[in-house]
Amino acid sequence: MDRIMREDMELAAASPAVEWEKLAGRTVLVTGATGLIGRQLVLALLHADRLRGLSLRVLAVVRSREKAERLFAELAGAPGLQYVVQDVQEPLHIAEPVDYIVHGASVTDSKAFVEQPVETIWTVLAGSRNLLEFAREKQVRGMVFLSTMEVYGTPDPSLPCVTEKDFGYLNPSEVRSSYPEAKRLTECLCASYAKEYGVPVTVARLTQTFGAGVSYSDNRVFAQFARCVMEKKDIVLRTEGTTVRNYLYTREAVVSLLVLLTKGAPGEAYNVANSDISVSIREMAELVAASFPEAGIRVTFDLAADAGALGYAPPFVMRLNTDKLAALGYRPEMGLREMYERMIAGMSEEA
Repeated sequence: MDRIMREDMELAAASPAVEWEKLAGRTVLVTGATGLIGRQLVLALLHADRLRGLSLRVLAVVRSREKAERLFAELAGAPGLQYVVQDVQEPLHIAEPVDYIVHGASVTDSKAFVEQPVETIWTVLAGSRNLLEFAREKQVRGMVFLSTMEVYGTPDPSLPCVTEKDFGYLNPSEVRSSYPEAKRLTECLCASYAKEYGVPVTVARLTQTFGAGVSYSDNRVFAQFARCVMEKKDIVLRTEGTTVRNYLYTREAVVSLLVLLTKGAPGEAYNVANSDISVSIREMAELVAASFPEAGIRVTFDLAADAGALGYAPPFVMRLNTDKLAALGYRPEMGLREMYERMIAGMSEEA
């Protein structure tokens, strides 16, 4: 871990919003454990174990042991960490009891949504069904499924904000819909398992999340902007950048998921975002350029003839209402500029 992420994990482990006592002596299974959020969730749990003496265990489901051992090098030999090496599209066979599950394994590369839509769909659907069946078998105490704000499609632009009940237009015939449609159906599957089988699963509809822990090689738009600062290159937008959304810092996403794991209502969905951050992609690019004047960069445009072919979602305006999460005792607060400062500081150590 770099210095910034280590500080973040200590802060996450100290959060008073999580009902940590529920995790004492328990086993937590995390899928997608080598991903951006999954990795930090594992780290936060093990930091909390050390800080609070919880005697908890973490089963990290990974596809590559080598990658996992590299990302969790500082935890080598930690008694509370165990790897489960497999693809979530295969059923899980774990003999020991499992008390909690956070299911985050998914395709996240937007280009894959249009180039490998079938694989995108089945990774979400088959993997989630396996995890829900496993949760049913183990009679877990709590489970969180990581969904996405993209399930809302294109919301009604007249809405001042989008609550958990406000769904907009989504065209199932477009291959780019492979990701949000798969997440939508899985949310229905979660609600159905909660209703029919009593599986205590909660859905987290995450907005776009970044911060400490983002790899220098990450190709998502926020990482591209950060690299432009570091390499002193102009930010080049391939669209008009009119899409407006909320953003969320990685540590605050981790704490939100732990709040939902210990306090969330089974069968319910929660928007997870910093509702105070609501900017267009173009505004964010301009903020980044202005916030780091030493880089001497500006925002330019090279508009793509077909943005959809690059994996970009259609333009939309979506301001998420997070009152439901706040009612559980947690509200993310980190601003966009500090998010970039901490992400760039972490990426600089990696570079």
